[in-house]
Amino acid sequence: MSVRHAGTTERPAAQTRERRVIWVVAAVQFINIVDFMMVMPLGGDLVGGLGIASAQMGLVAGAYSVSACVAGLLGALLLDRLARRRALALAIGGLAIGTMLGAAAFDLTSLVGARLAAGFFGGPATALALATVADQIPDIRRGRAMGQVAGAFAAASVIGVPVGLELAKLGGFRVPFLVVGGIAAVIAVLAGRLLPDDLPQPRHGRRRLPRLRPEMALAFAAVACALIQGYAIMPIFAVYLQFNLGFPRDQLGLLYLIGGSCSFVFMRLTGRLVDRFGTAPVSGMVTAGIIGTLLLAFGVQPVPIPVLLLFPLMMVVMTARNVASQALMSKVPGPDERGGFMSLASAVQHMAGFVGASLSSLLLGTAPSGALTGTGQLLVVAIAFAAVVPVLQLVLERRLRRNRIRGHG
Repeated sequence: MSVRHAGTTERPAAQTRERRVIWVVAAVQFINIVDFMMVMPLGGDLVGGLGIASAQMGLVAGAYSVSACVAGLLGALLLDRLARRRALALAIGGLAIGTMLGAAAFDLTSLVGARLAAGFFGGPATALALATVADQIPDIRRGRAMGQVAGAFAAASVIGVPVGLELAKLGGFRVPFLVVGGIAAVIAVLAGRLLPDDLPQPRHGRRRLPRLRPEMALAFAAVACALIQGYAIMPIFAVYLQFNLGFPRDQLGLLYLIGGSCSFVFMRLTGRLVDRFGTAPVSGMVTAGIIGTLLLAFGVQPVPIPVLLLFPLMMVVMTARNVASQALMSKVPGPDERGGFMSLASAVQHMAGFVGASLSSLLLGTAPSGALTGTGQLLVVAIAFAAVVPVLQLVLERRLRRNRIRGHG
């Protein structure tokens, strides 16, 4: 009788704790993504407000990625030596300070310095957030949890970026940095107070990187291919819609609203499908959707479907793949190496993003009308990288299943 009573009280308590973790981690991911995504749309305001050249905006975006990559490598040495809750609160607090420094920028150098600071803390914050979900959510429900956390991307697209643009329109480019930095500071306090205090404790001994097992190499290769393909396409997609397909600039907000809303719904569905069928089958289906969407967008002229359908479709399939990838990656490391592994993964992701954006700039040109040229070459490269992802994930999933069987044996 007493055992039954303990079980009935323990389960609701565990569910409440899991929901709290998911909400806090989703808030961390939301503000981190908004901080990263809002800068490029603010490019015109930054150019006018700070008197920098338009071509130098690439330095501003690149500063965050490079700094986050370096921080990811350092974090791989340190994060598993720190209590998870405290480390996550510290990372978001640092992101808040770095973001608010952007409001104090007075030239290109000071703005790049602020973005370096934001990236240095923003990269580890993502790694710690995902490691926290892996620590607290059982394997059987982790895909669904990752789908809910990944909804932060959709929320950032639907709410964060448009609101940031509107704040800049009303009060200047400094206002979004102050507001986002302030919200990040609040989330840092909430993370420190609301996350469970039984997260993995510091690991002592010699500082070293997590041992790079074949499963880790496969996971890093899969996420790198996915991010190279994604960053080769998504940063130029809005420009392509406007100058190649003639989509009006004043309706871009509507595109983000529709795309983000659809992504939010399908992310949650993807998480449930991953829990039921596994990552590789779901990723294969999503990759087929990505390739089909790329062919519709860049391989057929004129584009056979309306842009109001094409852009949301692109966002849905790209973000659905992210859910499947993160759910699988969370199963690779052991509990005592999750922080270091996720930090290395963050470094790989930011480096892959830099490679993808660089490939895009190398393959594409600009016509006198402003339209992009060389999209056919970009299409071939993007499809090649996309097609490799489910193959690598299938091999990885089979190895993890075999290791699990051996462990039980």
